[in-house]
Amino acid sequence: MTVVDDRITDDETDDRIEMAENRNNERTLDALFESFEKTPALEGYRIDIVEGDVFMTPQRSIHWDIIADIFEQMRKKFPRKRLLSDVRIDYPGHLNGFCSDVILVSEASVEHGARRFVHNDVEFVAEVVSKGTGANDYGPKRIACARAEIPVYVIADPYQGKCHVYTQPKMGDYVSELKVPFGNDLDLTGTVVDLIFSTDEFPRE
Repeated sequence: MTVVDDRITDDETDDRIEMAENRNNERTLDALFESFEKTPALEGYRIDIVEGDVFMTPQRSIHWDIIADIFEQMRKKFPRKRLLSDVRIDYPGHLNGFCSDVILVSEASVEHGARRFVHNDVEFVAEVVSKGTGANDYGPKRIACARAEIPVYVIADPYQGKCHVYTQPKMGDYVSELKVPFGNDLDLTGTVVDLIFSTDEFPRE
């Protein structure tokens, strides 16, 4: 007779609780996003669910100009399939489903034919601050990306006229922050992006 020791360590218990919570969060986020998809009146709005709160933001021309500029500069190096915009990805924490402005996913995730990406696939996130939701970009969304160990998280803020670059995620936050005024080059060489961005044409609010 074989006796199986089914005692569970504290670490294993924590892992199982976290897995269960993640599954519950995903199911709830699925229901929330599905309800919005069935509401035609919301077309043209970007939807983020941040710590269980729903934020609907209409895209303005200044917002789009910066997104397009970042996307076009990244297309000089990366294939289109690795770049996403306004696509839902779920992040660690309670009910975090973000549709970020520009996302770079790993080459491996594209090669494996992922139809729905997860935060482990993400290498770079850029958010352009919208009126009324900037606190999310600087606060809970930054923390969620750090917890997910996204290597580079960038906030382009047309109200400040600055980019904030966060790198080196560690223990739930980013160790390094660099502030670059619009008009100066944004040097991301040495990171997974390995590009120098021009911000000359980033408009200010």
